Amino acid sequence: MCKVWTWLLILGLPMVVPAVAGAQQRAESPRNVILIGWDGAQRNHLYECLGRDELPNLKQLASEGALVDIDILGVTDTKAGWSQILSGYNPEVTGVYSNGRYQPVPKGLSIFERLEKHFGADDFVTVAVIGKKGHCGEIDPPRKLRVGTAAEKKIAKAKNPKGKIIEEDGVEYRVIPGSPYYNMYTALEVWEFGLALDEKVGSRALELLEKYKDKPFFFFVHFAEVDAKGHKHGENSKEYNGALISNDFWTGKIAKKLKELDLYDKTCIYVTADHGFDEGKTSHRDAPYVFLGTNDLKVARRGQRVDVAPTVLARFGLNLGKLEPQLDGKPLTSPANAKKARAAKRKAASPRKTTTGGR
Repeated sequence: MCKVWTWLLILGLPMVVPAVAGAQQRAESPRNVILIGWDGAQRNHLYECLGRDELPNLKQLASEGALVDIDILGVTDTKAGWSQILSGYNPEVTGVYSNGRYQPVPKGLSIFERLEKHFGADDFVTVAVIGKKGHCGEIDPPRKLRVGTAAEKKIAKAKNPKGKIIEEDGVEYRVIPGSPYYNMYTALEVWEFGLALDEKVGSRALELLEKYKDKPFFFFVHFAEVDAKGHKHGENSKEYNGALISNDFWTGKIAKKLKELDLYDKTCIYVTADHGFDEGKTSHRDAPYVFLGTNDLKVARRGQRVDVAPTVLARFGLNLGKLEPQLDGKPLTSPANAKKARAAKRKAASPRKTTTGGR
């Protein structure tokens, strides 16, 4: 049985046929996409919540589309996670390996920039509303400070000073990389970060949906409270569990707003996470198990963080084969290795040769 439906059965999610018109419209050609981030949502804890019916809105999305596993290859932290999710590239392309080793994602490689270029800035809207003020959302430019200046000394005194020291023509400089989002944010109509509370993030997203309802759009809505509660109280805490419920509540509010605006049947919603949490701990050093829940019927398989961006771009109709450099990820709407899948299908369909006779 398909992995997607297996999880629906395990979690008690109904294998129902969604409203035909809306599901068919999304399946054929969605007008809009909303990518919702539940930062730090551990997969096992999330499935436990679903089993207790604590996440009704994610459950509803999955009943209309799919709920699949996302397995992380690489560092399980925020900068590495969202850079992969928002670009479709591995660190070898983006230069973003971890929260401590990073640079701006090269210009033009983010979902936002790809979509603005494809549709035209005047005909398409891109929005980011982000809970975090560090590791996701910050737009610090690259800097090179001469060692010994007041600004450099201030950085050097920090507990974990940023940047590395280089020497040029006998002069030492501290080189501080720009944040991963420094290039991508300029493409958007709205880029807001540091809102912290789910209520602020969700309320702002609802306001902006109302404002931009008349144009096709891509929204990135990032909720930070799950990650914050996990770091403060631990993954098995009631606070962490409550934050997951809060994320679900605001995800439901967004879906409800889309219905009020008559946009829900034209919009694919994807809910995912950048990393999980170490079981019962306040860290996520080895937390590679997350998920993707969606109302998109075409999502057909489990995947990796790097597969999210290709899924979004493909659903908007972009020809992924023409993108340069080639994306590292593959759409979750198609087999991970399409060439092998097609070859296997041809082999299965062709007549088998038989041999007769003895030794």
